[in-house]
Amino acid sequence: MARSVLAGLGALALASLLLAGCATTTSGTPEASPTPTTQESATPDPDLGAAWLDNGRMIGLVTLGSSTCVPVADEAKYSGGTLNVTLAAPAAATPCTSDLVPRVTLVQVPEGVDPSKNLPIEVTGDQYLGQVELPGASGLTAGGETDYNPSAGWATVQGQFVILTWGSSSCPPVIQDVAATGPAEVTVTYETPAANQVCTMDMAPRAAVTAVNDLEETTGVSAILKGDQFDNVKIPIYGTNA
Repeated sequence: MARSVLAGLGALALASLLLAGCATTTSGTPEASPTPTTQESATPDPDLGAAWLDNGRMIGLVTLGSSTCVPVADEAKYSGGTLNVTLAAPAAATPCTSDLVPRVTLVQVPEGVDPSKNLPIEVTGDQYLGQVELPGASGLTAGGETDYNPSAGWATVQGQFVILTWGSSSCPPVIQDVAATGPAEVTVTYETPAANQVCTMDMAPRAAVTAVNDLEETTGVSAILKGDQFDNVKIPIYGTNA
């Protein structure tokens, strides 16, 4: 399932309206404007993904775009068994690189969601539209306060998973290498931060998306975090590598 960029649709709709305003019939009555294209007719985009994080308290939505202009979750509501998420683009003044990479938007899981069951997700926003179903992961229970421990979850794109860590929002850890080091084990190595790095003193969630190949198992996989602030920290990767 998917999301779709709407800016092009808006331009096409505007062009159609301008043409309709200029055309007339022989009776002098203007032709009716065409019906505007709706969000529901958007083309599916396979790059939209989702992963459980923080023991089911959060979801990481994976979208494709500029690495420095990650959309934010403006609103998330759970209704009729579906999680509806509105994404908003960063502030207009935010400088955006021209790269095209998967990036993560964190979404707080609303009350009523059961992470052990499949969750349909619908995404809307000024530039975003799509649908994805996040498979349930046994053992997760949403709600309560975070324990500020790192966590990870398989995304809905094969081989891709999201890692959540906690710390300074201005100094997120940078992944250096990811490798399968066992049938059901992934080692994630982080870069050593610069000695003169200046970081804010807040405690914020930092999410990153990465991928791994060559695992023999699809469930019960663990990630070993090493480097930066991590000393061989072992965490489960929630869900299944579909």
